[in-house]
Amino acid sequence: MARRRQAVTIKHVASDAGVSLQTVSRVINNEPNVRPAMKQRVQASIDKLGYVPSIAAQRMSGSRSYLIMAINDRERTIADWRARQGGDWIDQMLLGGMLKCAEYGYRMIFELVDTHSDHVERELGATIAALQPDGVILTPPHSDNPLITGMLSDNKIPFARIGSIASGPGFAITMGDEGSAVLATDYLVGLGHRRIGFIAGSDEYSLSGWRRDGYVRAMTSHGLDPVAYCKPGDFSYASGVAATNALLAIQPRPTAIIASNDQMALAALDTATAQGLVVPGDLSLISFDNTPVTRFTNPQLTAIDQPIAATFSRAVELLLNRDDSADAASPVDVPGELVIRASTAAPRSDAP
Repeated sequence: MARRRQAVTIKHVASDAGVSLQTVSRVINNEPNVRPAMKQRVQASIDKLGYVPSIAAQRMSGSRSYLIMAINDRERTIADWRARQGGDWIDQMLLGGMLKCAEYGYRMIFELVDTHSDHVERELGATIAALQPDGVILTPPHSDNPLITGMLSDNKIPFARIGSIASGPGFAITMGDEGSAVLATDYLVGLGHRRIGFIAGSDEYSLSGWRRDGYVRAMTSHGLDPVAYCKPGDFSYASGVAATNALLAIQPRPTAIIASNDQMALAALDTATAQGLVVPGDLSLISFDNTPVTRFTNPQLTAIDQPIAATFSRAVELLLNRDDSADAASPVDVPGELVIRASTAAPRSDAP
């Protein structure tokens, strides 16, 4: 039986180069206080032994942890996982964040924190103490939670706030929500729709208001009434059913509906079909998010594609290339795109 090759460690490099562990660590971390000759000597041993630096070795200097921590809401994340409804928010945030971290020699750690917990500061404080991240990425609703942002600021931990434009420390990053709602509304108007319904998301999330604002702005710019055809939702399927029923009860009913997420769009599709309406012949539908489920409906859903991966990639760049004085600069906006599929068409000429 072949013996497993022993892993090369920082101790082997130090022994081969005849230097201390701390010197090897300084070379690995590319610190300026290492003589060129010493750096060349250590690098020669690293190359000869085929040593690959680990995070533990990189952290020996005590200056950096080489970890970026992304925080998501525990309750909603676990509920989505258990429901297995096809959402890929986590997949996309890890795709963008982990790949960008890897370019810089960093690792991304994913943690769940309960925004509604009375112990959020203690819970997050324990996590930060254990991991000592070099930066933190906050997702909604954490990005607008003053307990969390205040604690990170007090501890001088750089952080990015996804989906937040509130004043205060940290990099604010948005995903073009208002502009995307304008894009969706303008597209429907361009098809000939004049009665366009809108299902808003939960008020717990700032982005819900931005999407609603974009819809209102676009409708108003075209001289159309946004008030009568705007109904509340909370991102759940059930709220989508209720909002769609309310919209379809209006006379004259809307010929198109924009839903603020895919689950509510699915609800709109099912509800309209149950009432005998044909999509898109009788009713056009546009969704937000563009999760995988939008491609497996009949018809496939036209959707605003949320740039989740690109946004998290940008957040990592901001954290690792930061200028501390730039934290309070204007929010960075990563725009979304409209993906046109079969659920939208021009309204029928004989539409009621």
